[in-house]
Amino acid sequence: MASGVTAPGVAGVRVPGRGVRHDLRAVKIVLHRELLRFANDRTRLVSTLFQPVLWLFVIGTGLGGLVARGPAQGVDFRTFIYPGVIAMTVITTAMFSAGSIVWDREFGFLREMLVAPVSRASIVLGKCLGGGLVATVQGCVILAMAGLVHVPYSPGLLLTLLGEMFLAAFTITAFGVSLAARMKTMQSFFGVMQMAIMPMIFLSGAVFPLAGLPGWLGALTKVNPLTYVVDPMRHAVFTHLAVSPAAARTLNPGVHWFGHRVPIGLELGIVALMGVALLGVAIAQFRRSD
Repeated sequence: MASGVTAPGVAGVRVPGRGVRHDLRAVKIVLHRELLRFANDRTRLVSTLFQPVLWLFVIGTGLGGLVARGPAQGVDFRTFIYPGVIAMTVITTAMFSAGSIVWDREFGFLREMLVAPVSRASIVLGKCLGGGLVATVQGCVILAMAGLVHVPYSPGLLLTLLGEMFLAAFTITAFGVSLAARMKTMQSFFGVMQMAIMPMIFLSGAVFPLAGLPGWLGALTKVNPLTYVVDPMRHAVFTHLAVSPAAARTLNPGVHWFGHRVPIGLELGIVALMGVALLGVAIAQFRRSD
């Protein structure tokens, strides 16, 4: 119910009560703001695409000779790293979206959102959905380059990758929001971001196969959350390629626990559960924010 306060000679003030309807509207507004910010920042679009394109067409081409002489002969190395480059694009963009919270805090806009008559959970949810959608849209640019690296434009494959991209983007945005909620400066946030994201990318199998790794390195890839993002994407790509069994075992071995391959559905479930858990952490951080 709306509350009103009146006094002699003072106009009444009505403060709208909180409810599900207001919270859903807040989610929509925050999401819409993320999309507008992305659409108006073309420099960000170009800069965040530079590194993935560099990996795909420069490093991928340069290292292609190593694959051509190995058991995966006949498979373009760029085709192998293509799912990892998609994941890299989505993850980087999602973290940049989450980092905008620090900008909002520095310029005072975050305080205005926090004092609005809506739950802080709705603000966080709108931020995570917006960041996930923006990162997915950015990933679609790399998705459009599939034919250049011998990946077919199969509708089923594209839809599968889109769903996996959004799931990964939402989870990473929630992770970034939980970090940014307590950061005071952009320098601190990006320092922590680089320290967290770069090792996770390199230990996810994005740029090298998971087969035949030393025991210590294999253990690190299994406990790395991003491994369960890259592997489903690579599995989706390789199921649409005509490759030899030897190449498939080398380049797409999957993730194994105790000698058994982890099902793709379980991997996606792990990512989804992490997304929900990180969303809860981010909401808790915002409720403690001043």
